Amino acid sequence: MVTFIHEDETVSVPGWVHDVDSFRRWVDSDDFPETGRIWWLCGEVWVDVSKEQIFTHVLVRTKVAAALGAVIEAGQLGLFLGRGALLTNYKADVSGSPDSTFISTATLQSEGVRLIEGKKGGYVELQGSPDMVLEVVSDSSKHKDQVVLKQAYWEAGIREYWLVDARADPLRFDVFRHVARGYAATRKQDGWMRSAVFGKSFRLVQRASAFKHPDYRLEVR
Repeated sequence: MVTFIHEDETVSVPGWVHDVDSFRRWVDSDDFPETGRIWWLCGEVWVDVSKEQIFTHVLVRTKVAAALGAVIEAGQLGLFLGRGALLTNYKADVSGSPDSTFISTATLQSEGVRLIEGKKGGYVELQGSPDMVLEVVSDSSKHKDQVVLKQAYWEAGIREYWLVDARADPLRFDVFRHVARGYAATRKQDGWMRSAVFGKSFRLVQRASAFKHPDYRLEVR
């Protein structure tokens, strides 16, 4: 058993977790921690039990998901899920919960992504290649999001990888497109980027709130 300790949080990884299938069994067990961000990443368990920053992570994820969810709902484009949905892709050897995941109706119908039931019933996992994933970078997840997951999501065949880093001013927002040799950054015009997955252009704007903290707006056209 391997134990990870950060501040007052402790996560112990059982010794029998040695591949993506044993990781999935652990996730579906009563012993899996209720807090923290825990992934199977390309041959090893990645654990982050640090607290998420409200204004550079939680709020960014909330605002992007709200605006994008409205676009998906209006067009009846498919299934959009925030963090909490376990995504597994065997080809990329990865299993974890992205900040947001989108699966188009066509992908669901073709079983490019399958919904997996848990041992206690109900659907608890996505298996396959969704059309888009979102990650918001934090200090503890920088390497994971910008390097490891970027490669893994490409190997998984995910069409678009949306990556936001709001820790610096100005913030960085990229839509990476799946091409033959990796992910290519979508060209920006005055901050706008065209998404082939959603058929619209997006721009993420940072502004000051009435409480003198950062606020965000995902603009759509």
